[in-house]
Amino acid sequence: MTKTVDGFRPAHDFLMCIDSDGCAFDVMELKHKECFCPATVDAWDLQAVSRYAREAWDFVNLYSVYRGINRFTALELVLELLEQRREVKALTGFTMPEHKRLKEWIESGEPLNHQSLERHQDIPELKKTLEWSLECNHRIKEMVRGVPPFPFVRESLEALALQADIVIVSATSTEALMREWEEHGLLPYVSAVCGQEAGSKADCIGRVKADYASDRCLMIGDAPGDKAAASDNGILFYPVLPLREAESWKQFYQQYLTAFISGTYGGEAEDMVLAQFDQALCKKPSWA
Repeated sequence: MTKTVDGFRPAHDFLMCIDSDGCAFDVMELKHKECFCPATVDAWDLQAVSRYAREAWDFVNLYSVYRGINRFTALELVLELLEQRREVKALTGFTMPEHKRLKEWIESGEPLNHQSLERHQDIPELKKTLEWSLECNHRIKEMVRGVPPFPFVRESLEALALQADIVIVSATSTEALMREWEEHGLLPYVSAVCGQEAGSKADCIGRVKADYASDRCLMIGDAPGDKAAASDNGILFYPVLPLREAESWKQFYQQYLTAFISGTYGGEAEDMVLAQFDQALCKKPSWA
């Protein structure tokens, strides 16, 4: 089953874009702690500083304002944080891996995806980056299964699908999204799947929102990048609060879903939940 953004056609007057990892499914900790971080330690030879690598990885990807950023940007930031850490600098017999070319590629403006990396396989650092990313995908495919959606996600999708087109907008690979949503019987509610390969979240929203009024478009996400993608496109945003996901979905299903459809979610109601969201994630690591 394929539901690409290129084949998307509006069928309703409302549009709901929704993130997946950490928003619809409780897989963020599983993927990052059991898949991404171990793969990073192995691929980038961080065994001697694995404790600090795990702390940096979890800070960037789970508990900070960087939560939800592109995996390649996250990798470079983690390497930077490790390089700056006092305990790592004090180690003898250990040298941080080079990541200058990785940073240059990230800042180049090229799409941050596998297709772009494949054009730079003559650069050892970027060749290793692609191998690392593919290994992360392999570990996720092997490890992540049987994780249901948060409570009230299914109920919200069932209710909204009658009145809104639902589009997954995620930095996760399309293959993983299709597998996870199909595993739990949620794909029938979805009109299109915009994974990592489709472009940035802001770009994906821009591609599907053209035929809707802005106040009839809503992005649901758990990370500042989701909020920024919504803001860049002038649409509404509803945050799923990290560590309070079930509570957030219950409130959405019982209160804010109806407010969105009735046109009363914007303004004070949105401002109130956004204020809670802004306080939910830390800005500096504990060791800084």
